[in-house]
Amino acid sequence: MASASASASLESATRGAKSSAALEFLKSSPKKLLINGKWVPSKSGKTFETLNPANEQVLALVAEGDKADVDEAVKYARKAYEDAKWANLSPHARTGLLLKIADLIEQHADELAELETLDNGKPLFESRNIDIPGAAETFRYYAGFATKIYGETNPSDPSMFNYTLREPVGVCGQIIPWNFPLLMASWKIAPALACGNVVILKPAEQTPLTAIRLGELICEAGLPEGVVQIVTGFGPGAGSSIAEHPDIDKVAFTGSTEVGKLILQASAGNLKRVSLELGGKSPNIIFPDADMPAAVFGSSLGIFLNQGQVCCAGSRVFVQESVYDQFTDSLSKMASGLTLGNPLDPNTRMGPLVSKEQHDRVKGYLKAGKEEGAKAKTGGEPGKQEAGYFIQPTVFTGVNNQMKIAREEIFGPVASAIPFKDEADVVFQSNDTTYGLAAGVWTKDINRALTIARKLKAGTVWINTYSVLDPISPFGGYKQSGFGRELGKYAIDLYTQIKSVYARIG
Repeated sequence: MASASASASLESATRGAKSSAALEFLKSSPKKLLINGKWVPSKSGKTFETLNPANEQVLALVAEGDKADVDEAVKYARKAYEDAKWANLSPHARTGLLLKIADLIEQHADELAELETLDNGKPLFESRNIDIPGAAETFRYYAGFATKIYGETNPSDPSMFNYTLREPVGVCGQIIPWNFPLLMASWKIAPALACGNVVILKPAEQTPLTAIRLGELICEAGLPEGVVQIVTGFGPGAGSSIAEHPDIDKVAFTGSTEVGKLILQASAGNLKRVSLELGGKSPNIIFPDADMPAAVFGSSLGIFLNQGQVCCAGSRVFVQESVYDQFTDSLSKMASGLTLGNPLDPNTRMGPLVSKEQHDRVKGYLKAGKEEGAKAKTGGEPGKQEAGYFIQPTVFTGVNNQMKIAREEIFGPVASAIPFKDEADVVFQSNDTTYGLAAGVWTKDINRALTIARKLKAGTVWINTYSVLDPISPFGGYKQSGFGRELGKYAIDLYTQIKSVYARIG
C-alpha cells in the first residue's frame, strides 16, 4: 500500500489525469518484469525512475533488468518455442488470441492513452487518436495473417513432390524506441506472434509503462506462458544482452542509426537475423503549384507531430525559390499558433520532449543552427514553462543543405527550410543525405509527383499528404535508415524462414 507521501507525489506527477484505471496502475510500484507468465523483480533488485516529462516528477519505479534477466527470459522463451506452445497452436486459435489483444487495447484505450501521454509527453489528442487506435489496428491486421502464411508447391520432376513451408524464426528479441511506445510494441509483437514466434520485448527506459500494461493485457488474453516476455532496463545491460545473446534467433530494432550499427555488430556472434528501422532526415518538397494551405498544414504535421520526435519527420522542407518567403511565412505563423503546454489538456497540440537528454540535444541544435547563420523565423528557444522539457516549435530559414541542422537528425520540433531552383536541384539535394526513410512532395502536377517519387531514395514517399501510415503498407528505409520492412505482408518475411521439402513419389 502506497504511503501518504508517495500518494501525494504521484498525485502531483499525474495532475490533470482523469483515468482512474491509469492512476490505479501507477500506484502499484515498482513495476516488474514479465518472465514466463509471471511478474517478477529484477535479479539484482535494482529499479529506475520513469518521469513525467511535462513536470519532471516521478511516475513509477521500474525493474532494471540486465543480462541475468535476459538469460532467464531467453531460457523460458526457448522452452515455450521448443515445446511449440504457440507455433503448433491452430492458426485460427492464434488469430482469435491476437484479436482478443486488439479488443483489450480498445477497451482500455482511455487508460492507455493517458499512460502514454504521462510517460512520453505527447499530447493526449495524439495518444488517443493515433497511437492507441493504431496499436489495436496492427494487432487486428496481423491476426488475419496467422491463417494466411502459405508455402508453395513447386513444379518439379514427376517423381518428386516438391513444396515449401514457411516456419517461424524462433526466439525474437525486440527493442523499441520511446517516441511511439505502444504503437512500436504492436509493430513488433503482432507480426512475430502471427508467424508463430515467441518474443522478448525491451521497451525504451524512458517510456516503459504502456509496454508493461500491454504485457498485463496479453496475459489477460490468455497467451501461453513464455510466449511474450517483457524485460525493462537500459540499452547497455538489457538491450545489449538481447543483441548479443547466442540463443536469440532474431533481433528487431527501431531507434538511432548509431545504436543500430552496434546491434548489427553484436549479432555476428550467432549470425542472428536482424531488421533495423533507423533514423531519417526526410525531405518535404513544396512546388509553387501546390495547394498552399494544405501544404502548410501537412508540413506542420510532418515536423511538429509528437514534438518532431518522429523518425520520418519532414525536417528538411525544400521550397522552390519563387514561393520560399510566402511558404515559410505561413508555416511559421502556423507553428507559432500551436498550443505548447500540459499534454493532458485536450487543447494542447505540442507537449514536452521525452527527457532532459533529448531536451539538451535539441537545444544544442538550436544553438548550432544560429551559429551557422540560419534564422529562427519562429521559435528557436526552450519553452517558457516553469518545469518540463519544452521546446518552442521552430522554423529555420536561410538554411543550406550542408548545415549541421540539415545533415543530422535533430528529433525535435525543428524545421529547416531550404530553397531550391528546379526539379533536378531538389532531387539532388533531397538525396544528398546518408538517410533514406521517407519524403514528401506537394504539387498539383501528378506527372511531376510520380516522376520525383521514383527518383527519391526513400522507403516511403507521400504525395500531397504527410505522415500517413497504414498496417497494410510496408515501412522501412534506404541507406543508413535501415533494412527490412515492417507492416504489410512484408513483415511476414522478417519473422519466417523457408524450408524446401522433396518427397520421392515414383
